[in-house]
Amino acid sequence: MLVIGNGESRKGVNIDDLPIEKVGCNAIIRDYTVHHLVCCDKKMVVEALDNKRISNQNIYTRSDWKNLFPGVKNVPELWYESDERIDQPWHWGSGDYAVLLASEISKSKQLHLVGFDLFGTEGKVNNLYKDTKNYVKADSHQVDPSYWIYHLAKIFEHFTDKEYIVYSDYGIKTPESWKSLQNVRLDSLDNLKTNVENNH
Repeated sequence: MLVIGNGESRKGVNIDDLPIEKVGCNAIIRDYTVHHLVCCDKKMVVEALDNKRISNQNIYTRSDWKNLFPGVKNVPELWYESDERIDQPWHWGSGDYAVLLASEISKSKQLHLVGFDLFGTEGKVNNLYKDTKNYVKADSHQVDPSYWIYHLAKIFEHFTDKEYIVYSDYGIKTPESWKSLQNVRLDSLDNLKTNVENNH
């Protein structure tokens, strides 16, 4: 299964060329068709509902909004409880939930993650859709990556039967909290298509 974030490293990757089930986030449906779409922002749910590339039954959002968007599915519930702020569901974003959803529904052992750049670009937001409708301005400060790194580590630790390959040519280094995990590795985008075809 392919999980697609909207980090700028995936610019130029033709998602449609990859013969694999896909989980995407937010505005990806402006450009590509995915099998499952995660939107944790109300404005993006509204935009997705107006898009003909995806049916309502394949859109996922926060359970608190279920009554606002009939026919839309809930993102998976977190499997653990904690009083820490970082562990509260409201601090999980679309990318985190997309990886969690893929981990729960994928029949494949291997999950391929593209567009999960984690870090900003020169201190500014790293998102392909910045400066577009429902997104922040290009000169906005980068998002604190510690939440993404932590949430993804929780997923990797929980789903030990899955192998996660995170693709990027942006020079990201393996976060410290991931280094002890045996089921996650970084790889070049040049290897994405071959890895997908070999695993499919």
